[in-house]
Amino acid sequence: MNASTSDGGIPLLTEVIAKSDPEPETAPAQAPAPAPEAAPAAPEPIAVLEQRASDEWSEERWTRLEDDLRERVLQQVLGRIDFVLEQRVRDSLADVLQLAVSNLANDIRDGLHQTMREVVTRAVSQEITKIQALKKQK
Repeated sequence: MNASTSDGGIPLLTEVIAKSDPEPETAPAQAPAPAPEAAPAAPEPIAVLEQRASDEWSEERWTRLEDDLRERVLQQVLGRIDFVLEQRVRDSLADVLQLAVSNLANDIRDGLHQTMREVVTRAVSQEITKIQALKKQK
């Protein structure tokens, strides 16, 4: 995973979260001064940290962590899937509805043209018949 897509609030699987010791109720009057020649502690190798984590964590705790992680990842994935699925359905429906509306409009237009042709033809035919009948009566 690259750094641009990682979320700072989500711990990496290689991070070790140290237990914090409870604060003593009374603070000592004076903290001992660090030795001047003491070098900063080197980070422990990952193998040592993994061994310590596996020694300190019970099987129940690992199972609980696995369940929690699975549930969180599943919720995030399902939430994203819902959004993507809804967007794709909306886009597909928009295309289908546009095509259906166009086809319906064409069908209505064709039907209206045919009906108007028939009505006008019948009206003209009736008027011509009336005029011819009036000419014969004279």
